[in-house]
Amino acid sequence: MTAICLVGIGKIAVDQHVPAINGSDAWELAATVSRAGTVDGVPAYTDFEQMLAERPDVNVISLCLPPVPRYGYAAKAIAAGRHVMLEKPPGATLAEVHALADMAKAAGVTLYTTWHSRMAEGVAPAKAWLADKEITAAHISWKEDVRRWHPGQNWVFEPGGMGVFDPGSNALSIITEILPMPIHLRSAELFYPSNCDTPIAAQMQWTQNVTGDFDWRQEGPQSWDITVETTQATLNLHDGGARLVIDGVEAVVGPRAEYPALYARMAELVEQGQSEVDLSPMLHVADALTLGKRVMLEPFVL
Repeated sequence: MTAICLVGIGKIAVDQHVPAINGSDAWELAATVSRAGTVDGVPAYTDFEQMLAERPDVNVISLCLPPVPRYGYAAKAIAAGRHVMLEKPPGATLAEVHALADMAKAAGVTLYTTWHSRMAEGVAPAKAWLADKEITAAHISWKEDVRRWHPGQNWVFEPGGMGVFDPGSNALSIITEILPMPIHLRSAELFYPSNCDTPIAAQMQWTQNVTGDFDWRQEGPQSWDITVETTQATLNLHDGGARLVIDGVEAVVGPRAEYPALYARMAELVEQGQSEVDLSPMLHVADALTLGKRVMLEPFVL
């Protein structure tokens, strides 16, 4: 088993990363680093540099911090010769992730930019089914309640927090994976509460008749859906890619195991001495922030 350190013990780490690591024969959760969070029975640090110095046995670092501080931690880990796994989105900017990729290559360590929604059970079969189809239209509807998923996490509305594009990047990671042709953004409207630096909602239009509607104000049932229309039939991905429906018939795709699949892939990359850095979802975020028309809203209190 390979010793791994989990940095940033918040909701996503507790809900997803810890169970995925503990359920794998490839990994041992040997340490954590967090200002406040801990995992029972695991040595806990509050200082990352101290952990790196005291734990040379920890070969892999999984970073679950918000995007803005992630670069500094990743750079220190790479400089210390550790392999690095980045929670999505992999950084606050495209340039800093490119820089990390160059550092990892020079140091001979693995860098893995994870996109957990691509590991949803319906995504791979959706990609395979669409591979030879003529696409006529596609639409993303990604709507959830920020208060439910990011309680008290004001960083999501601060510079670098990406706002609704934090969950929206999940949708973008799927659409860029399953479509058999490239798309690029043509226009967008971004909706900003007057007290926030990042958008709470977005409406977008891409080439190839692809549209998207992201919203962080959805109460009640949450919506993570992608519809792709072809000349043969319509494909629907529901529940963030966990359910696949083609021409009204639901496919059998197996149980949800997104984060276990990420850690299995990380184990493969480390063993093979390879990196996997895909920034295509972030390209669409950057384009939206460049092209988007700003629409101002009333203040929003998280």
